[in-house]
Amino acid sequence: MTAIGPLAALDALIASGEMRPDPAQRSAVAELDALANRLDGYHPVAKQKPSGFLKRLGLGGSAGADIETAPKGLYIFGPVGRGKSMLMDLFFDHVEVKRKRRVHFHAFMQDVQKLAHARRRSGHTGDPIPEIAAEVSSTAWLLCFDEFQVDNIADAMTLGRLFEGLFKAGVVVVATSNAAPTELYKDGLQRDRFLPFLDIFAQYVDIMELDGGADYRLDRLKGKPVYHTPHTDMAEVALDQAFADLTDDARPEPLEITVRGRTLTAPRAAKGVAKYTFDELCRQPLGPADYLALAETFHTFIISNIPVLRPEDRNEARRLVTCIDACYEHKVNVICSAGARPDELYVKGLGDFEFRRCASRLVEMQAEDYMRTPHIHAID
Repeated sequence: MTAIGPLAALDALIASGEMRPDPAQRSAVAELDALANRLDGYHPVAKQKPSGFLKRLGLGGSAGADIETAPKGLYIFGPVGRGKSMLMDLFFDHVEVKRKRRVHFHAFMQDVQKLAHARRRSGHTGDPIPEIAAEVSSTAWLLCFDEFQVDNIADAMTLGRLFEGLFKAGVVVVATSNAAPTELYKDGLQRDRFLPFLDIFAQYVDIMELDGGADYRLDRLKGKPVYHTPHTDMAEVALDQAFADLTDDARPEPLEITVRGRTLTAPRAAKGVAKYTFDELCRQPLGPADYLALAETFHTFIISNIPVLRPEDRNEARRLVTCIDACYEHKVNVICSAGARPDELYVKGLGDFEFRRCASRLVEMQAEDYMRTPHIHAID
């Protein structure tokens, strides 16, 4: 195994003062450390097809990967802010597997759906998913998924066949999520067709809950303003710093979300945080379903440069109301910069009465009690 494993790396961070002791986190890292040991130098063993003579004697192996050599993966779930991404960092950086891949689960499934669509368009007959699973397994023997969640029917109907192929090829899966596996795709359309995936998943992946404790996301915001006015260069720096703090300095990248068959792109996203300018969020033709999908996907919105709105900006004002309502319903944290206080952003124009609710919620969202409330992925 590598000279230092996940558990030793955690101890080093605690000793240096970069992290503080957390028994629940240590238990999770201990499980990841044990898995890293089992995976040291892991390579799915391909069995040779038996010759005709051996086959007649009932001897020899079968084609495909020897999945008995693959250790069970690990699925860690728990509330937002418990440091799950940090745990994945420790594991991924200190596990010795030649072919490993870490990816946001949404991005991974978007790639899968695009590959399936391309195969169908090219005249592929039959189910393309087993071929895609084989392609993925040839390049990654360990798949690490950040933010494992299922919120659309296309993914739900694909997962069983996809993961059956991955597991049979010897791929080991490690994932973090805010939801227990049994809560995935809760109340989704045709959920009965999704349930076989959970049975397959349980055979190959151990489940571990990271129980309640300190909300490190909140700790990173504690004592810092989340509503910056007026919008200045310093305010923009503060928003960028908030993004870095909440994502462990991850690089923001575009993330596509499927909403009722359409593709909606969050231009800058990482680890459950999305950063928008006001124009990107409220001067585009977005509707309630779009804002709800975004609020279900991200636990924090960072919105730059909300202007003082004029009467002719009634559409933008309405979209901001809809956006903040969706965030409030799903307990999304909102960090923003604005041209004025919430009650001064839109004082005259069509819908100004409804905007008062938006202003009131923007004030409430600054309170620690609100920020402590767990993010709600979907409406139950």
